Amino acid sequence: MAERADWRPLAGPLAAAVRGAGPRVVFVHGFTQTGRSWMPVAERIALRGHEVVVVDLPGHGDSGAVRADLRSTAELIAATAGTATYVGYSLGGRVALHLAAMYPHHVQRLALVGATAGIVDDAERAERRATDEQLAQRIGEIGVEAFLTAWTAQPLFAGLELDEADLADRLRNTAAGLASSLRLAGTGTQVPLWDSLQCLNMPVLAMAGEHDQKFAAIAERIAASVVDGSVERVIGAGHAAHLQQPAQVAARLELWLRKTRVAALSRSARRPA
Repeated sequence: MAERADWRPLAGPLAAAVRGAGPRVVFVHGFTQTGRSWMPVAERIALRGHEVVVVDLPGHGDSGAVRADLRSTAELIAATAGTATYVGYSLGGRVALHLAAMYPHHVQRLALVGATAGIVDDAERAERRATDEQLAQRIGEIGVEAFLTAWTAQPLFAGLELDEADLADRLRNTAAGLASSLRLAGTGTQVPLWDSLQCLNMPVLAMAGEHDQKFAAIAERIAASVVDGSVERVIGAGHAAHLQQPAQVAARLELWLRKTRVAALSRSARRPA
């Protein structure tokens, strides 16, 4: 995990790497990705005075042998990375939301990219579980490389092109690991967290690519449901905004980090001694 320059291993129950110094920001990847998928964004944030951490989720990368549902994954990430600002994409966003709901003292700020608080309708959620089970079986039948080709060809990922390094990184994943992620932590397994959003007191940034209409609407809803929410649309991006526009995502994250830090300092200054 820590093969790239300036990155060092971070001990914990999940494989993770860390670099930089300053307030900690933890990046949590999406399905079929690994912690390295966030590195182009995380490295930019590190250069702006932050310690950044990237984590491999259960069933992925160097955590490929770990099996965990969403709640257990949130616990594993908390044990690995501790108190920090958490930034999660898609599956990683759902994990980070669980962490914020379960252990709000560990989440100083929460940023989500292309993430949802869950499927409310029981029938729709059951249908999604069935679809994810079919996908899990399909991975074992055709192998990881063929599955990745089919997965990234979905309309959801229109405009995303994996270069050789991205593909090689995803090919470190195993069919068994990815299948377990779908079965244990897929969207259909998630108990909806919409009612819990109003209890989140930390600053929350909900982001989505401008071409990702479904998740742009979800981002608006999330931002409106929390105490301190804001929303951003990433120009020129679809669902995987952090991969398509890493510099823009990093810039928007850094601006939000600075704004929320200034706001926190201002609130502290106004408190009576």
